[in-house]
Amino acid sequence: MKRKASAKWEGGLKDGKGTVSTQSGVLNKTQYSFSTRFEEGAGTNPEELIAAAHAGCFSMALSAQLGEVGLTAKSIETEAILTMEKTDAGFTVTEIVLDLVAHIPGADEAKFKTAADNAKTGCPISRLLNTKITLNAKLVAAV
Repeated sequence: MKRKASAKWEGGLKDGKGTVSTQSGVLNKTQYSFSTRFEEGAGTNPEELIAAAHAGCFSMALSAQLGEVGLTAKSIETEAILTMEKTDAGFTVTEIVLDLVAHIPGADEAKFKTAADNAKTGCPISRLLNTKITLNAKLVAAV
């Protein structure tokens, strides 16, 4: 499987602007710039896209892990909070925190925790990233 995305940038770092597009067309010349990356400008940025990819990947991986122990989630809600800091090496993604709330009928805490931990380490985006990944997981088990 291969997926494709592209970016186009015009101008200098602070006064320039760019667009990102994806093969699927979900992002089609979506604007990004210095202000969307380092300030509060309108548009997206690479770090936001990585956080979205990680939240989506983790959620699907958790669904797969739950299926292996005979559980199906009513809902899996994951928020990924990416932290980027200036280090001696330059701007670096230093951590991603995954905040999870899962509604899983009939689940017990031990099976849930194991599945969530396995999803955190096993999702392809987690394996791609070279940063600290923290998981805060909350189970809402409806009987």
